[in-house]
Amino acid sequence: MDDIKLIKRFKAGEKIAINELYDRYSNKLYRFALGYLKSDAEARDIVQEVFVRLWNNRKDLEESTKFEAFLFTVTKNIVVSTFRKKIIEKEYLDHLKYLVIDNHSDTETQVDYALLSEKVSSLITQLPAQQKKVYILSKEKGYTNKAIAEELDISIKTVERHITKARRFLKENLGNYGIIALLFYELFIR
Repeated sequence: MDDIKLIKRFKAGEKIAINELYDRYSNKLYRFALGYLKSDAEARDIVQEVFVRLWNNRKDLEESTKFEAFLFTVTKNIVVSTFRKKIIEKEYLDHLKYLVIDNHSDTETQVDYALLSEKVSSLITQLPAQQKKVYILSKEKGYTNKAIAEELDISIKTVERHITKARRFLKENLGNYGIIALLFYELFIR
């Protein structure tokens, strides 16, 4: 039976006609789709989708259509659509990966900050009593050198010397923790 008669029967809703069209064209469409997708399962899915669309839109099919060329066009359009979906999925997955990495970095940074902050607090307790008082008044309470000198009844030069020694002690002891610790020192202690 030629395609035109088969298409008339197909448009009339004869299921035997769709089976015959499937038997006639499915292998060609499969090889065509497989050539692009390189996946047996995806190629089979494409062929199924072509015939489902064909069945759902059978009333719109023109009998004079070059049927084989029409099927290959539909197959090609579905393959292109599949590629677009894959690109969108890849971009979405890349975006999710970026968010996970970025979130992980933020969490890691928070943990690093907490650990370093804890280490600094521990080191401050190791300072000599007068140095510790000067450092706490300067860095934690925000006193000026002059205000510290008046509060502790010492000279401004002594205040500066205590702050310098305290910073040096902290920097030396944080140096063992790598570049993050030195950055922490520069940002929060200096």
